[in-house]
Amino acid sequence: VHGADRDGVRFEGLAACLRWCARAGEGRSALCRDDDPLLSTQIDQWTEWAARIQPGQGLVDLLKHMDAFLASPRAFLVGDALTLADVAVWGSLASMPMWENKLRKDAALANLCAWYDKCSALPGLASAKSAASSKKASGSGSDASGSKKKSDAGGSFDIKLEGATKGKVVTRFPPEPSGYLHIGHAKAALLNQHFAQAYEGQLILRFDDTNPSKEKDEFVDNIISDLKSLEVTPSRTTYTSDSFPQLLAIATKLIELGHMYADDTPKEQMRDERMHGVESKHRNRDPKESLKIWREMQAGSEVGLQNCMRIKLDMTNPNKALRDPVAYRCNLTPHHRTGSAFKVYPTYDFACPFVDSHEGVTHALRTTEYRDRDAQYHWILKLQQEVDPSLPHVNIWEFSRLNFVNTLMSKRKLQWFVDTGKVSGWDDARFPTVQGLLRRGLTVPALREFILLQGASRNTTFQEWDKLWTMNKKLVDPVCPRHVAVSRAGGLARLQLSNGPQEPEVVVLPRHKKNPAVGKKATTMTRTVFLEDADAKRVAQGEEITLMDWGNCVVEGIAAADAGSANANGKTVVTELSGRLNPEGSVKSTKLKLTWLPDIADLVDLKLVYYDHLITKKKFEEGDRIEDVVNENSYREELAYGDANTRSFNKGEILQLERKGYFIVDEPFISAKKPVVMFYIPDGRV
Repeated sequence: VHGADRDGVRFEGLAACLRWCARAGEGRSALCRDDDPLLSTQIDQWTEWAARIQPGQGLVDLLKHMDAFLASPRAFLVGDALTLADVAVWGSLASMPMWENKLRKDAALANLCAWYDKCSALPGLASAKSAASSKKASGSGSDASGSKKKSDAGGSFDIKLEGATKGKVVTRFPPEPSGYLHIGHAKAALLNQHFAQAYEGQLILRFDDTNPSKEKDEFVDNIISDLKSLEVTPSRTTYTSDSFPQLLAIATKLIELGHMYADDTPKEQMRDERMHGVESKHRNRDPKESLKIWREMQAGSEVGLQNCMRIKLDMTNPNKALRDPVAYRCNLTPHHRTGSAFKVYPTYDFACPFVDSHEGVTHALRTTEYRDRDAQYHWILKLQQEVDPSLPHVNIWEFSRLNFVNTLMSKRKLQWFVDTGKVSGWDDARFPTVQGLLRRGLTVPALREFILLQGASRNTTFQEWDKLWTMNKKLVDPVCPRHVAVSRAGGLARLQLSNGPQEPEVVVLPRHKKNPAVGKKATTMTRTVFLEDADAKRVAQGEEITLMDWGNCVVEGIAAADAGSANANGKTVVTELSGRLNPEGSVKSTKLKLTWLPDIADLVDLKLVYYDHLITKKKFEEGDRIEDVVNENSYREELAYGDANTRSFNKGEILQLERKGYFIVDEPFISAKKPVVMFYIPDGRV
């Protein structure tokens, strides 16, 4: 519920709308317990909490906190009967696929699961859940006329596969192990998994390992790891190389039948002839001669290396993909799985139809960029079926490729950045790879949600990154702890508080003011504190400011520090301020709310890294050169001091630095000699 409206009064937010619905309904006295101030306040607190139950970092800890609360044991969250607290929390869990599909089976949440099951059995909640399931199954995105609405995010997966039968659908995700998965591959993997699950079928992960010059076990391992991160679990894993013997046998038979021929036409000439529909001079050579050269190719001889095998389709067809594509090439590079057992390797165009059919794939999902090659796929499969009539038909289903502005998805172009040292590797936080995005602070739930919202549309668009990062922020913000960092750029400002504590005082504060489950932190208050010099320059003498998480302060004096001034802890100070705390001051009355750090030796050296797009052009087009559009300013770092708590973070943990934004820890604290490295996480704002 996002809003409720009555008599011109509008309520916004989940908690407010739930309270209105409960108080307006027949069971209002029982659900809200307005007759008992203590119980009604508890109910309000749980209702607020319900809005924070969503996928993201900290969810499991929050659920464990609730599980411990229910261990008393308690039949209901508040009192001894169902209240709005139970309805709100139950609804948040029931609407979350991660809860229904995974966490609900977690033995560590036994008390919470028992409470949830008991609530689900109550007539009112059971009927609500049933109605929601029916609405989802029938297509909740329909308008009054029954027409399907298109989501603003780009599409829907609520589309039927032609010729699909429940229990018999087999899809496949066939990455080439020549690079890391990027966000476009993630869409393909999730789409294939979606249809396999929707039809209670199978998903095959197949490594298309037909080019030993580019493929490595490193890429295989990382692809498997990335799919695990995306929660994509294949029914089985195969390799195109598993079918090399059968493909060789099929190719030999097709040569004998005159459907394939050996060709030593130079590469550029062959490309030109195909472009203009000119037949190769070898197209009609005797099959026996082609077979002889085929044996030379399999032996990897000098003659074999000069030839390739082409499959006869239609050299005059307007669709250039049908103009006798190459089916086999020689390659003496050892294969990452088969070593030097083979010297010839099939092209993707020749291998894919056979392996799809041979493995029982019923629906091959391909991006629309392959549209011109769909006819080629069916033609080649038909020829292969002449040799092996047992090969079944395969349906092709198209979906749009996922593109982003200022982003290259081509593995060849991404490899250029790796080879030239423009990035640190395939997991560089500027890369659109799954590992790069996760390293930059994108959460898996946000990535999955964004991709699933794209749906199975066939319309090719260029997405803005801010949509994805906005979704990520919504998941991160409710659960990440708040801490403080003060930039060292330009030096520090030192504020002397005349009525500050004589000795350092440690107070315990919540790490997240709206989410107690995030925990607590220790904050030290001292008579002297540090500000960012840029902040100090905004302060006027006599002005009252707010020191965040402490209180108000009246600045009584401002002066430039002596040249080379430093405090006892070695911090360079460029501006000196003096003032006094004003405990009675109102935070609402001040214009400046400033972050600060105490003058203690335990401050942590931080390196804050800010990234930008790798290329300056929104849409990279054919004919563009990467060298001409490289963003030479895609990396910026800023040195800072962090509060003492920042030394306890582990790699991959996300936090918010007050007034700076969200960050993910890339290199945690090891020693005082090396700074903690944190990457800034975009929040969707331009």
